[in-house]
Amino acid sequence: MKYVLLVSGLLLMSCFSPNADMSRYDAPADHTISHDGAMHKPGLTAPQSNCSACHGADLLGGDVGVSCYECHDKKW
Repeated sequence: MKYVLLVSGLLLMSCFSPNADMSRYDAPADHTISHDGAMHKPGLTAPQSNCSACHGADLLGGDVGVSCYECHDKKW
């Protein structure tokens, strides 16, 4: 039982950790800015104009299949 609680606790911690699972993505070479291990392209503070070409107009994944909301929630 205590192992179940330990594993559950670790899983919950990873859910609240920004970019907890971003190491599984291979970012393009032009993504040169690291935020907690997740690579971003310059211009990341204006995602609607700088990120939507690849991540989709709604930033939910687009052609690359990586949603910005996986780490950023509904920040924008």
